[in-house]
Amino acid sequence: LHAAIAQPPRPGVPLGLYTHIPFCRKRCHFCYFKVYTDKDSSEIKGYIDAVLKEFALYAGKPFIGGRKPKFIYFGGGTPSYLSPDQLKQLTDGMKRLLPWDEAEEITFEAEPGTLTDHKLRAIRELGVTRLSLGIEHFDDHILEINGRAHRSKEIARAYTYAREIGFPQINIDLIAGMVEETEDKWKEAVAKAVALRPDSLTVYQMEVPYNTGIYQQMKAQGKLVAPVADWETKRRWVDYAFREFEKVGYAVNSTSTVVRDPSQVKFLYREGLFSGADLLSVGVASFGHINGVHYQNQADFTPYLDKVNVDELPIFRAYPTKPDERYIREFMLMLKLGANSRSQFKAKFGTDPLEQFAAPLALLKDWGCLTVDGDRIVLTREALLQVDRLLMEFFKPEHRPKVV
Repeated sequence: LHAAIAQPPRPGVPLGLYTHIPFCRKRCHFCYFKVYTDKDSSEIKGYIDAVLKEFALYAGKPFIGGRKPKFIYFGGGTPSYLSPDQLKQLTDGMKRLLPWDEAEEITFEAEPGTLTDHKLRAIRELGVTRLSLGIEHFDDHILEINGRAHRSKEIARAYTYAREIGFPQINIDLIAGMVEETEDKWKEAVAKAVALRPDSLTVYQMEVPYNTGIYQQMKAQGKLVAPVADWETKRRWVDYAFREFEKVGYAVNSTSTVVRDPSQVKFLYREGLFSGADLLSVGVASFGHINGVHYQNQADFTPYLDKVNVDELPIFRAYPTKPDERYIREFMLMLKLGANSRSQFKAKFGTDPLEQFAAPLALLKDWGCLTVDGDRIVLTREALLQVDRLLMEFFKPEHRPKVV
């Protein structure tokens, strides 16, 4: 990574910023991210100071190359856990180091229960253009049993405030297949989401990785099957949500997202992440990539602070990618948007995807998962709903899961 940041940027590659805010009111039972629920105000201030020090270590390095961020993302954790004063301290410091005045999109994740009218106005004044509300569900029992901190009344209040304040774009998240989800409750949740008329809806399929509370409970009880919907059911529920939103004019534009107006509603962070933009990521456990090198920061609070406070980059690991790996990565990620352009990939990487990925594309075509329509390689709806399990066919042999 040190070599990557000492090099000028590749021609035409935009720069994005990601800042990880790892604090939450409580840890959801399905959460597998790096979050903390036990930090006091002095520790949070120390973290903000460290993030700004980390930014300062990168500012002015050759990889910046005079670029200003095209997109900015505040993720977590819960960025909206911070107070307005804490947010202003953080963002004022970031802007001094790397001005935002040309940013086309600033996304901010928020938990409804942390939002007041005052805080939402403060968030908007930071320049946030895309507010992403982690609603997940509207049923209070499901929210409670899955460990969510907010309830349905807080959803209604926060969404109303956000609309009144006038955020240019509001996204809401739902999760299909949470603990004790049922067919009827899911349909009710989708109906309530449709009634809100968000600018975009993101629907995730419930996962239970090993570091979640649900998995730890399964392990303690000696259970082998997670107490959530199976994959077939989750895919069917996501498809149901997509179709209900399509009935009122929305368009599906990725494996998990529908948008109200594709000509106006963009998600530049996702597009940049998928298409090879440089992503300068700061904060504990954050993932970034610069000049073809992927990296992750120290994954625990104290080691992260210790590194930054002695003016060292808090890197935990890094992986320099080869040109063919960058082609694989970008082709796979862009397929999550539903279709790829052969001519665009040939112009960027030098070969037609039909030649570069002849075997996996032929296999997916035989499975009925995609079609080739002139310049476009298009996934079917069924394939789009399970794209992650299909993309392994594009992995290099040494990166494929080992079958025991």
